[in-house]
Amino acid sequence: MSSEEQFETSAEVERLKRTYQDYQNANLANTLWSAENPGNQRIVAERVCALQKLLAQAHLLPLTNARILDIGCGNGAVLADFLQWDAQPNYLFGLDLLESRIRSAKQRYPSFSWTLGNAECLPYADAYFDLVIFFTVFSSILDAKMRVHVAYEANRVLRPGGAILWYDFRYRNPKNRNTLPVKRDQLSHLFPNYRIQLKSITLLPPLARRLGKLTDLFYPLLASFPPIRTHYIGLMIKSSSK
Repeated sequence: MSSEEQFETSAEVERLKRTYQDYQNANLANTLWSAENPGNQRIVAERVCALQKLLAQAHLLPLTNARILDIGCGNGAVLADFLQWDAQPNYLFGLDLLESRIRSAKQRYPSFSWTLGNAECLPYADAYFDLVIFFTVFSSILDAKMRVHVAYEANRVLRPGGAILWYDFRYRNPKNRNTLPVKRDQLSHLFPNYRIQLKSITLLPPLARRLGKLTDLFYPLLASFPPIRTHYIGLMIKSSSK
């Protein structure tokens, strides 16, 4: 990325930092996104189960020798999920824009490798990773040029035949102007040499969080209706040809 392009996206980088700092200041991790809420627990469990199926179907398990990069890693909780599939701590890498998140990730998972930085300029060698994780990252980037830059860098550091794990919104949240979902055709444009496999998942979170003690009964029933599944989850396999 040229210096001119860096200047063009600097405003978006600062907006992202402010947005995530606002989320943190609002204590959403312990309120709206609380891990103690049964609906949130069910959302995470469903996602983890879906990820395991995707990895198994793609013959990527076990992950013993896989180098994995989580872009927009937050506090590291998503990356830590991959330990259950035999990923090795010294092969797990995370990058985030916020220093507070990287600090938290280092405290929680000191054996992983954590980097503070902008995903438009990744500090890793070409074709270094086997898996790259994007969980609700692109929907947070409103600037089209920044999306292109991040996609380019992810493609650069991913080996031929490697995979991107994708989990992100399929609908726009009218109450959150800081998110903009990426449509399937946009993904094909951002990652043109990939085989993209996506499916809808995740019951509408505001509804899931209100189910309370009835979550186990009603979550699977309600989630069976595609229109109220709010996210896509899937694998994007990079072409093995150079």
